[in-house]
Amino acid sequence: MSIFNYKQRNNIVLICIIILGCFLLYALSGLFSSILGAIVLFTIFRPMYIDMVDKRNWNKTISALIIMLISLIVIVIPMLFLCIMVVDKIAGINSRSFPIQDWIYKIDIFSGHHLGDPKLAEETLQKLGAYATQLFPSIITGIGNILLTLLVMYFLLFFMFTQKDQFEAGLLKYAPFREQHALRFSEALHNATYSNVLGQGIIALTQGTLLALGFFAFGLPDPVFWGAIGAFISFLPVVGAPTLTIPAAIILMATGHVLKGIGLLAYGLLFIGNIDNVLRMIINKRLANTHPIISVIGVFIGLPLFGILGLVFGPLLLSYFLLLLEIYETNRRAADRLERIRTSNTDN
Repeated sequence: MSIFNYKQRNNIVLICIIILGCFLLYALSGLFSSILGAIVLFTIFRPMYIDMVDKRNWNKTISALIIMLISLIVIVIPMLFLCIMVVDKIAGINSRSFPIQDWIYKIDIFSGHHLGDPKLAEETLQKLGAYATQLFPSIITGIGNILLTLLVMYFLLFFMFTQKDQFEAGLLKYAPFREQHALRFSEALHNATYSNVLGQGIIALTQGTLLALGFFAFGLPDPVFWGAIGAFISFLPVVGAPTLTIPAAIILMATGHVLKGIGLLAYGLLFIGNIDNVLRMIINKRLANTHPIISVIGVFIGLPLFGILGLVFGPLLLSYFLLLLEIYETNRRAADRLERIRTSNTDN
């Protein structure tokens, strides 16, 4: 006869599940980007899949493959191309090729006389280039990791679509809250994903394009590269692409092109900045409103974990976490009300 009763056995099983779950999470930590990427793509393309399968009666497998191909062409390949272009440019920056080489020389002279470090500016620039390079997936050193991440992501995404009903039923069954709260969380998850990924993506693409056109019109070198940089930093609502026009305008003025510098500054701060505000207002009306604090803190959380993808995944994870906190608070208040009602009935 066992020395444990049913409750004790269940508690032991629960402890084993928690320990094994923590071990599995640790083992899968390297594939977390794949899992999160699959969830994001599933959330974005789920309405399209439902339209293909339920309304048009297309084959599930063919529909899933079409969506995977569309996501690869529209999202993944352009993102990889931009990352490759940026990392190649950043890796090539040094004190000889940098446009403000004279400024670096003067800083090095000053630091050599007063700080005892005659290569302060040069070494700092190289360190910044190395740090920025780590944020982008490198084709040379990270091709294996990139392919593995994409393969796992699309493997998961394929079965999420082809077994959509079973997948969603399983999530609903094992969700740690009631069905109505689970459906509410699903809707909030959908809105947060669209706001952080599609909304911010549209803003970033628009700002990056406008910045590249502005740099090209005012005769600055590498407008496509700086447009890509502007697109990436557009995920920071406090910074944004228009801030890049400030140092560019200063460089134009310092080289004798005062009118061009003033024109570029006005173009960036007035035109691109206002376009950003209009787009955010439109997107916030149609989608969930992502607070700027969530975006900024999320970026600082995501960059060390996911590299450049942390610009998207960081705010997304923080939004998911806040949604869970909201659901937890709702459940806690409901449990408190039930407890008060039960106590009141017992007293009566």
